[in-house]
Amino acid sequence: MTENERLIREFIAAWSRLDAAELAGYFGEDGCYHNIPFEPVRGRAKVERFIAGFIKDWTATEWQIISLTCQDDRVAVERMDCTRLGDKGVDLPCFGLFEISEGKIKVWRDYFDLATYTSAVA
Repeated sequence: MTENERLIREFIAAWSRLDAAELAGYFGEDGCYHNIPFEPVRGRAKVERFIAGFIKDWTATEWQIISLTCQDDRVAVERMDCTRLGDKGVDLPCFGLFEISEGKIKVWRDYFDLATYTSAVA
């Protein structure tokens, strides 16, 4: 397993702790999180605030890796994100592409169907 693969596997596992500061710590100081279809968020402090807002109503989440491939400084991950918001749950298929630099996430682009998420938690 490469260091980049290990980093992303640890990052995905860390989501279950729902700690925005911990999650933002995986990003470089100028890291970018583009949670599509939202606008990109640049800078570790802004990434932390975005994640904190995004997960504020979550009561639990478990991300399952379906497939992961790593080439040089890019890691591609197909996932099933299983999240609870109180008594509501959503199993959300996702695809994330990570660019790694100096052991930190430089760019993370995450793709999912927003309607699947919003209709499940409405």
